[in-house]
Amino acid sequence: MQWTDRIRQVKIWLVVVAIAITATSLYVSHRLVNDLQTEERTKMEIWAEAMRVFTEADEQTDLSLVSKVIEGNNTIPVVVVDNEGNVLDYSNIDDTTDLARRFLTGSDSIRISPYQVLCYQESTMLKRLTQYPYWALGIVTIFGIVAIFALLASKRAEQNKVWVGLSKETAHQLGTPISSLMAWVEVLKETYPDDEMIPEMSKDVKRLERIAERFSKIGSRPEPVNTRLNEVLDRVIEYMDKRTSQKVAIKGHYPDHPVVVKINASLFEWVIENLCKNAVDAMEGGSGKIDLWLLEEDDVVAIEVADSGKGIRKKDVKNVFRPGFTTKKRGWGLGLSLAKRIVEEYHKGRIYVKDSELGRGTTFRIELKAAT
Repeated sequence: MQWTDRIRQVKIWLVVVAIAITATSLYVSHRLVNDLQTEERTKMEIWAEAMRVFTEADEQTDLSLVSKVIEGNNTIPVVVVDNEGNVLDYSNIDDTTDLARRFLTGSDSIRISPYQVLCYQESTMLKRLTQYPYWALGIVTIFGIVAIFALLASKRAEQNKVWVGLSKETAHQLGTPISSLMAWVEVLKETYPDDEMIPEMSKDVKRLERIAERFSKIGSRPEPVNTRLNEVLDRVIEYMDKRTSQKVAIKGHYPDHPVVVKINASLFEWVIENLCKNAVDAMEGGSGKIDLWLLEEDDVVAIEVADSGKGIRKKDVKNVFRPGFTTKKRGWGLGLSLAKRIVEEYHKGRIYVKDSELGRGTTFRIELKAAT
């Protein structure tokens, strides 16, 4: 849990830093644009003054400097109009009167004389510079999203390889001692045929064999077959009831008829057992109850595992299926993560926390498609 909280804090800090960098970039760009706008305004005021001198010039006026100023504007679009809006002159726009008239809308203006007004708009370079931060931000955002998804996919694939390899190696290592135990159980049966404990030992050994089989199937695509869920839940209740404190009551609630779905019974049993074990742990050694509900809703079959344990904090509900997340003092935080993978990837179903309240308990819900 501490590890998960630390990861969450790192993500928050990364987001804060990214926002700070973006805000700083936009601020600097905004200041630069404002400075260039001021500079272009100054150039237009000088250009307007040059036009005023040009229109009021007589034979003795030296127009060489004025001509240089007027001809020097080759970037800022300008239009000179009279008080009635008639175009008198223009520069850096297409040679059409209609375009010049349309150009007047939304432009800045400087009065040249009582009868003339200079209208101008931002230069192409300034317009591009104004838009540049947003284009850059969009590109960086898209790149960041793609990079994050690529990293997450790579990390998930690497983790999957580790879990699959670990699972198969565990199954392989369990194989030899399980075979030996099975042989010893047969010897004990022949030696002590009336001993009531030996059949129970045999069940536990078969249980170990089933667990090894589950581990061996992780990473490979199991073949689902039509299975009666009623019987699967009964086996889980029988197994849990013998290995759980008498303070905890485990009860199943099923329809009167068999409910059939396509599943791999061995893996799906493990999912229900995992939810029941978590429910027992949530009671922290106290008394309580676990109810397994089997529901049919149109073409969906739902299994709900409800307990009267300590519940889950709201901020932790979205993290319970994340690998490594656990509220226990001891534990790897992998059970629910594997359960989610078995339900959603292998059985094309859905598993989620339907409801949870501190001090009242938690309900997990699994939804599967009904067999046709």
